[in-house]
Amino acid sequence: QVQLVESGGGLKQPGGSLRLSCAASGSIFGTYTMNWYRQATGKERELIATRHSGGTTTYADSVKGRFTISRVNAQNTVYLQMNALKPEDTTVYYCSRQQGGVDCWGQGAQVIVSS
Repeated sequence: QVQLVESGGGLKQPGGSLRLSCAASGSIFGTYTMNWYRQATGKERELIATRHSGGTTTYADSVKGRFTISRVNAQNTVYLQMNALKPEDTTVYYCSRQQGGVDCWGQGAQVIVSS
């Protein structure tokens, strides 16, 4: 059973940067797609970044041009580089592994963007 553990969240001022990490205990290679979602209290979970199994990436309009998803095979880790942070980026971020449907979620990392 794979486990995903997010880290790197915290408090940043608007315009700042953070990098979230998602470390996997099992495989995230091959045919798996890796995603980053975020979910604010009382709202639905929002898919914001995807690294498809073939290596291409897609982003929600709300983060396009500011966030970058990447995978480092040697570290078995997926990253979310977040630049030009805005107060509306404040929420909990989750990574997930997907093959067909999502089969594993991390526990979440809190990001707060505030001056």
